[in-house]
Amino acid sequence: MGVSSSIDRVSTDDLMSLATEHGASPLQVGAVLMIDTVDVLGSGTGLDVERAVDLLAQRLPGVPRLRQRLVPAPFGCGRPIWVDDADFDVTEHVSVIPCPSPGDEQAVLDLAAVLLVNPLPRTRALWAATLVTGVARHQAALIVVFHHVLADGVAGLAVLGGLVDQSDATGKPRAVGSKTRESDFPRPQASIRQLAIDAWTRRLGSLRGFPVLLRRLQDAARELRSVRWTRLRSTSLNRPTGPRRSLASVTVALDGIRNAGHAQKATVNDVVLTAIGGALHRLLALRGEAVDRFIVSVPFSERRAATHGDLGNRSGVIPIRVPGVGAAASRLRFVAEGTRKAKRSSPGATTALLGPFFRVLAQLGLFQWFVDRQRLIHTFVSNLRGPEQRLSIFGCPVTAIVPLSTSTGNVTVSFTVLSYAGDLTITLIADPDACPDLATLQDLLAEELAELAR
Repeated sequence: MGVSSSIDRVSTDDLMSLATEHGASPLQVGAVLMIDTVDVLGSGTGLDVERAVDLLAQRLPGVPRLRQRLVPAPFGCGRPIWVDDADFDVTEHVSVIPCPSPGDEQAVLDLAAVLLVNPLPRTRALWAATLVTGVARHQAALIVVFHHVLADGVAGLAVLGGLVDQSDATGKPRAVGSKTRESDFPRPQASIRQLAIDAWTRRLGSLRGFPVLLRRLQDAARELRSVRWTRLRSTSLNRPTGPRRSLASVTVALDGIRNAGHAQKATVNDVVLTAIGGALHRLLALRGEAVDRFIVSVPFSERRAATHGDLGNRSGVIPIRVPGVGAAASRLRFVAEGTRKAKRSSPGATTALLGPFFRVLAQLGLFQWFVDRQRLIHTFVSNLRGPEQRLSIFGCPVTAIVPLSTSTGNVTVSFTVLSYAGDLTITLIADPDACPDLATLQDLLAEELAELAR
């Protein structure tokens, strides 16, 4: 095995995740899996907590990154590297707690909001899982949180895929963890000499990719010009944010949203963006503010899927103009045309410009000052295509998946979207002090989605 193939480094996109984490809230993402614990006899005893924790431990070898630490390389030896954690202890990452009162799904989301902003120790693997028991009647939840450097949205789905039950050749759920060879764990860490050789080999190899980088920079310039990026006037959507977060979710039938998009030659993501634009316009009107158009930062992944051995971040962002007023159909057509134009270039090419810019700001200690005062975008909207078939975990059906994310800087509310088994769930993430009317926005978004589906 060559030196480069045995050394697992963070990517340039991963570096952006590390460099930009200087705010009040850590850059962490995750998901809430709602679990039906009713067994085949309907007695509600389908979840064995001890067995559930044991199954998670059995499945970790199938996702190597979940037993690795991120460590900086010595000076001159390149980017940080992932190394096997010889002292890995699953009990440091998995906990079991009863659901807080009143024991419903919102109580789970309130708990998830606390866990999401609780910094994961950098001295061990960057993830945590919390099994929440006693949710409503015969329900439980699994809250999984990991640092963004470990995985972006697409790779995060691969992580979850390694933890849920798999199917055997007959298609029946197999609730036991797969057996993975442990003879090579932990792998020895590379020497300083190996790291230095690998770093310079990669640097020289990157010169061959310079023409591709140049084209991406040109695409990035076109993307930025396409939205005519100018400094936005001040609104309550861009205010200083603190360390706390609150969560709310809206779930609708995926078919209705998909059909609404097809009628206007638009995608599901276009419909969601249109609904968010209308909801934000109405929310600001209630606050006494008049904003007719929004600039939304939309992540686009460079891959449609990821594997357990190919995690990290491989995505960029596209700024999209989203109208908040006008007939729903015309607003949707406007958004669809905007996203089509953006996709004609290299999706997310702006990262080629913004990534190095943000890393320089971080090294100068100016990044947090910049994002706390930026008025280039109003909000973030991330959309992921999740599993089409219903999953199970610990032998119990997963009835819903609520995506989790955090935002940095002065963005007071953002959105994360996930399709799963015929449903579309939109999670609203807000600073409860800067956005105390999150429940109102939740209702407005549900109304906008219903209007578009009609």
